[in-house]
Amino acid sequence: MLHIALNPGKAGDATAANVRLAGVALFVLAAQFLTVIMLGPSIAARYDIRGAAISDLGVIQETRLVFNVSLLLVGALNVIGGLLLYRAHRKAWILALFAVAGAGAAGAAAFPLDSGGPHGLFALLAFLAFNLQAIAVASTLSGPMRGVSVLAGAVGLVFVVLMAIGDAGSLQAFGPIGHGGTERMIVYPAMLWMLAFGGYLMAASDDAPRPDGSDR
Repeated sequence: MLHIALNPGKAGDATAANVRLAGVALFVLAAQFLTVIMLGPSIAARYDIRGAAISDLGVIQETRLVFNVSLLLVGALNVIGGLLLYRAHRKAWILALFAVAGAGAAGAAAFPLDSGGPHGLFALLAFLAFNLQAIAVASTLSGPMRGVSVLAGAVGLVFVVLMAIGDAGSLQAFGPIGHGGTERMIVYPAMLWMLAFGGYLMAASDDAPRPDGSDR
């Protein structure tokens, strides 16, 4: 269950609406980005899914526009979702993680891979913050979704470490999945978590009991 108290009357209805809209924002964020990074390699025939970075899709001519627009949407929708959730849980530190993750994604889009240093810094910020965000949100949850949130964030962070080791020169850290697979194991757990959490929020706000004990 979501640890959010619904107050009687309009305030409770507004909280439920914010939770529902947050779910929509996070679900759309993940669905559109996963679609782009799955279809992108099919569009860019020369893209090496094992050896290339996800962000290479942002500099290849065939996918440049759609990838960078999608990444900007990731940043915007994450901040929107975080703000809507903040109105329900009132934990500023969680909102800060949503904002940092959103800024990282937007910055990586504004400064594509071929721009040099700024892209790498924004991408690393996003990799860390999106996975920390999943773990942080677990503090507002109970039941299976709490465990799923922690697991998703922890898996992503493990692969952040492996990618850092591999990029530092120890290529064996990438294992058989290469750089591209390692980077996807940073991104996919967070995105799949957002799909699940977004659906959870949309369903939870609909099913939550009314403060007066009656059903919605």
